[in-house]
Amino acid sequence: MSGKKRIYVIEDEPDIRALLRQVLEGYGYRVTPLANGRDARQAIRREPPDLCLVDLGLPDMDGLTLVRELWEDVRFGVIILTGRGGVSDRVLGLELGADDYIVKPFDPRELVARVNSVIRRRDQLACAAGAALSTRAGFAEWVFDSGNLTLSATDGRQEVLTAAEASLLLTLLKAPKRILSREQLQGEDMERDDLPFDRSIDVRISRIRKKIEADPKAPRLIKTVYGAGYLFAADVCWL
Repeated sequence: MSGKKRIYVIEDEPDIRALLRQVLEGYGYRVTPLANGRDARQAIRREPPDLCLVDLGLPDMDGLTLVRELWEDVRFGVIILTGRGGVSDRVLGLELGADDYIVKPFDPRELVARVNSVIRRRDQLACAAGAALSTRAGFAEWVFDSGNLTLSATDGRQEVLTAAEASLLLTLLKAPKRILSREQLQGEDMERDDLPFDRSIDVRISRIRKKIEADPKAPRLIKTVYGAGYLFAADVCWL
């Protein structure tokens, strides 16, 4: 039992909580249902999960407020569960640090696929950190450590990445000075039906730029190649 991944389902609708618990437990996850943000905060302090599914329409707070708090804790992932299907809500959630979003009503198979994807991404980063291979990369004035998802600058500044951002940056660092398409950067998420309309890669690139670029509006490290994708323009040294 202890080896199973723990998921907190933070959702105020009992029927949806029950459905999510049934579906996810059927795939081997340990699920704790929580009806509001207050209970979620208390549960997270007691025992951080591997992943939180967060409804935006919580009764005691805006779910985006909770997401804003959660992404700062790199010990677990965050997936937004929302009835708000607008692009602006999706983008805002990603900008606040969520790893992904699921719009209600949802297909249980898609839900499980999204959850598996976030869990797998975090496990891959953890495995890389535990392997004998180099997990620290130096570029410009920064050092990226995939083991703890942090960026450290030569002047002492430090930035923390979400697992999704760290995975994306790692992909760029492994292929410096090569153009990578959005499809290549999407990786295992390529089969998503909404991929042509999905802005998750662009949002994460924007968030990474805000952390590493002197001027995010005129980036010199991660360059946009219009019609083709993105290019990491700096030299990379694995430490």
